[in-house]
Amino acid sequence: MSALVERARDRADGMRARCGVALYRQPSYSPNQHRANDTAILDATVAQLVADGWEIDRASETDLVRGTLPAHLLARAALVLNMCQGPDASERLMATETGGIPIVNRPSSVLGCHRHRLVQALAQRAVAFPRTAIIATSGAPELDGFGADGRMVWVKRGDVHAERSEDVVSVDRADLGDAIAAFAARGIDRVALQEHVPGPVLKFYAVADGSFFRYYAADAGPGGPCPAVDDDRLRALAFAAARELKLDVFGGDVALPAPDQPVLIDLNDWPSFAPFRDDAARHIAAYASAIAAARAVPGPGAFTLPFQRHPT
Repeated sequence: MSALVERARDRADGMRARCGVALYRQPSYSPNQHRANDTAILDATVAQLVADGWEIDRASETDLVRGTLPAHLLARAALVLNMCQGPDASERLMATETGGIPIVNRPSSVLGCHRHRLVQALAQRAVAFPRTAIIATSGAPELDGFGADGRMVWVKRGDVHAERSEDVVSVDRADLGDAIAAFAARGIDRVALQEHVPGPVLKFYAVADGSFFRYYAADAGPGGPCPAVDDDRLRALAFAAARELKLDVFGGDVALPAPDQPVLIDLNDWPSFAPFRDDAARHIAAYASAIAAARAVPGPGAFTLPFQRHPT
């Protein structure tokens, strides 16, 4: 190879090394106050990366789905920050993932968080997760004993996470049929039925390398008192679940029937981190930069970090 070609390639690699794309979530997947908060955490992460010398182009999930995202932006990217949640956007990003470009979060992981896949993935692993079934809303749904013991049953839309408050409801067995029918009337063809887990609920937020992990009581909020919990077991549960889906930036909900018995009841790809936004953005940006740097290291097996990101 001539020196001229070598220099041209080096310049191209140098340009690529610090170029990235930030993909913002479609508003329909960010109900109520989450819309502003979801935008704010990605803005804050981008600001951290730009301050570190990155050039980040911003685009929306809608741009990706409609095909209006300029192809060269992804082609030259050394890093993609991905908050897209819809199946269409994730499917379009799969080629970028398989091409080896670091994506935080990967589209395959985002798709894995859709409830019909999440339930299947966690049911087959040693993760404390309540009995949950995905059922069709058409015909005469099989209730499989849910609510027969007198406990309430959670009914959640079976694809993406909640777009509105009616997407997650708690009912007794007598009202279960009507609740399922209400989802069907809205055009939702499957729901998740989940057994209620007694005890307080915690909301948690994390980054895969373990550098960031925060939680608080769902009812009291981030500034309120937190129930007693075994911190190590809570952390282990959250990261074990995320590891199954290879999530980089994640959050979720845990119920506590006892302080040392956390039970995962939901897992989300890239939540808003609203109570801890600035601190979280610093950790997410540092993590994303490390992933891009690992991808840039030449040689066989150099790009191993994405599959070893979670602490044990």
